[in-house]
Amino acid sequence: MTLRFLGQADAEQAGVALSEVSASVTDAVIDPRVRLLGRRVVCVGVAGLESLASAVIGATAQLGQMPDKRGFTGHITLARLDEGARPNPASVIPCRWTVGTFALVRSHLGGGPARYETVAAWPLQP
Repeated sequence: MTLRFLGQADAEQAGVALSEVSASVTDAVIDPRVRLLGRRVVCVGVAGLESLASAVIGATAQLGQMPDKRGFTGHITLARLDEGARPNPASVIPCRWTVGTFALVRSHLGGGPARYETVAAWPLQP
């Protein structure tokens, strides 16, 4: 789950800022309804990470790409639609899990499938 997209931020500066985040262990809960986020992103909502996302956004507000003005929308992307396509109605099995850490992740794009590298991770408070 992306709590905040930083874009081309300096990883070392981001790591320092994120090490200051203070947030508690929380439960994330998937909404079983599949929906559209915008016009092309098919997703399921995820609740429970709002406080953590707020802390991450606050700690990194001066780094990288400006935070999204629409605020945090917890979701898991299932697919991206071609222009004009419509998703079929669907649902997923609802589930819940405990989130005990968060991480800074770097994406490597181009030259094949996207690759993701965990730069650093931090535990949440019990």
